[in-house]
Amino acid sequence: MIKVNEYFDGNVKSLALENAEGIVTVGVMATGEYEFGTSTVEYMTVTSGSLTVQLPGEETWKTYKPFETFVVDKGVKFKVKCMEMSAYKCVYKAYCKGLRAESEGQREVISHKS
Repeated sequence: MIKVNEYFDGNVKSLALENAEGIVTVGVMATGEYEFGTSTVEYMTVTSGSLTVQLPGEETWKTYKPFETFVVDKGVKFKVKCMEMSAYKCVYKAYCKGLRAESEGQREVISHKS
């Protein structure tokens, strides 16, 4: 089953599915600044455009371009600046073998600035 997710008044949208990789989303972001929270480890790969990211505990921001991946730990918040319409793929990984996360509520929306 494919699930549709929408965050930040429709400025971030994704489609979620579960397959051999685990729970996977593909999504798009409109320009703006966003803060997300995680409930699993997330592997985010930019597929179009670019995302500038501040990972937890970091003071600096790093820009990721198509086919570049960053990893966000479980139970933290991270910030994203999207300077152009961009697309991404996110693979959610649980810590424990056999632990299955639900796609709904996996990403906690913290804040957004246009």
